[in-house]
Amino acid sequence: MLVIGLDPYRVPGPWDPAPVAAMIAVGMTRFAEAGVGVESCLFGLDGSDDIEAVVREALDRRPWEVVVVGGGVRKSEERLELFERILNLVHSHAPGAAIAFNSTPDDTYAAAARWLA
Repeated sequence: MLVIGLDPYRVPGPWDPAPVAAMIAVGMTRFAEAGVGVESCLFGLDGSDDIEAVVREALDRRPWEVVVVGGGVRKSEERLELFERILNLVHSHAPGAAIAFNSTPDDTYAAAARWLA
């Protein structure tokens, strides 16, 4: 499994990223509890990442059974173009992978599990 999403510590704004980071950790722990391998591809919106390069590198690392795209990427209208670019990268670089969407960071495993073979 590959989880693509925002690094909460690198999203600008006057907010506390710690609760979101904790929810991400809970979600990733659920993969380990289920004995399912997972990697994350988190990127910032603070200008420190070439987002497409980061996502492309993660997608090219290995064949993925499921790619989960996090809600932080897709739920904001201002990030619609970014969401489309990421979906097109998944389509191009992991054509055999199912694509899943979580509702919150802590239900990421449940989103991926819907598509496990």
